[in-house]
Amino acid sequence: MIKIGCFALAILILFSALPARADIARIDLNGAIDPVTSEFIVRCITRAENERAEFVLIRLQTPGGFSTSMEDIITRMLSSRVPVVVYVAPSGAKAASAGFFILLASDIAAMAPGTNTGAAHPLMAIGGFPVDGGQAGKTLTEKITSNATAFLRSIASKRNRNVEEAEKGVVESKSFTDTEALNAHLIDFIAKDEAELLAKLHGYKMRSFSGEERTLRTEGQSIVDYEMTSREKMLAAITQPNLALLLGVVGLILLYFEFTHPGFIAPGVIGGICLLLSILGFSFLPINYVGVLLIVLAIGLLIAEVKVGGFGVLGIGGLVAMVIGMLILVDSPDPAVRIGLWTAIGLALPFAAIFLILMIALLRSFRQKVATGDEGMIGLAGVADSEINESGRVKIRGEYWAARSSSNIQAGKPVKVVSIENLTLIVEEMSK
Repeated sequence: MIKIGCFALAILILFSALPARADIARIDLNGAIDPVTSEFIVRCITRAENERAEFVLIRLQTPGGFSTSMEDIITRMLSSRVPVVVYVAPSGAKAASAGFFILLASDIAAMAPGTNTGAAHPLMAIGGFPVDGGQAGKTLTEKITSNATAFLRSIASKRNRNVEEAEKGVVESKSFTDTEALNAHLIDFIAKDEAELLAKLHGYKMRSFSGEERTLRTEGQSIVDYEMTSREKMLAAITQPNLALLLGVVGLILLYFEFTHPGFIAPGVIGGICLLLSILGFSFLPINYVGVLLIVLAIGLLIAEVKVGGFGVLGIGGLVAMVIGMLILVDSPDPAVRIGLWTAIGLALPFAAIFLILMIALLRSFRQKVATGDEGMIGLAGVADSEINESGRVKIRGEYWAARSSSNIQAGKPVKVVSIENLTLIVEEMSK
């Protein structure tokens, strides 16, 4: 009996050590595809494998993003031991550009009514802007398109999707409505909501990328939402190019204010935090260093405008350089992950205005007469309290000071301080 009890206890401990089963792992991918997003999706798929989930459900809504991040997500999806279902939802959502590749790479692809996908033509960029680039640019664009098309063909053919129609999403930048995508055999289902999708998935037989056949079960299964960690949420926020740029501009203004008006402390602390967060956010993004140099040049031109007086030419040049630098700062042709024009203008104008105001105030402070210390006494007017020659006393600003003069000054005469030596004022008589 003791041996049986020990054996039962060992079995119980063994099963308790196994990871809890999350029947359906649900992930929301809402926004641009970037390094933080890819890290999150890869981690969630690994967690779903460890928890022996029935399948992973990705609710997708994206305007596109970075191709490298998209490839990381697709690579993990294809190697997943757990089926991956991608559902473009809710109605009105889209899976454009990189989202089109992710949708077609899934084990099961579905869309809600009123959604669309496609528009995945790759763009060649110079300084972050999509360009034609002449004959050389055309050749390079063709190579990029050919590579993207080959990548999509390998995925679509393995998933038994319509390769020819899939290629149109890349070569012709064609977009597909939910009905068009279903009729073109690019997706497997149209489901008005998640409940209908799960009902259609119950008993559905699918073949994984590795060739393994599997029948899905959804009835009676629980759904576990996989969410970003606090670290991932913070990084997801600050890696948005517009927010990262805003943090950088605010940080620079606050730090500059602290340097020119020392003692406030709070602007320096807040500005330092904002600037470091901005640098952290941009460290996850592909940066065009020409854009960085243009922003540095813009600051130099604004300083020169105040110091040498460029009659507005240097200031306008600095403003233009700053806007262009902001626009090309993130080296990507995809508008979904690039700094917008109105964001750049909206930040550059107040930055330039505040910077010029603070710079003018700083330069004026340098030119002001010193009001404290020994130098602050020079030039002050007072009254001789006694006769002054080699020694004497004057009254200045309600204070009595030892004084001397090279000429005799009678008591009561107005005097002016010309210098100071060891707390003795050197004065001269003022003419009335």
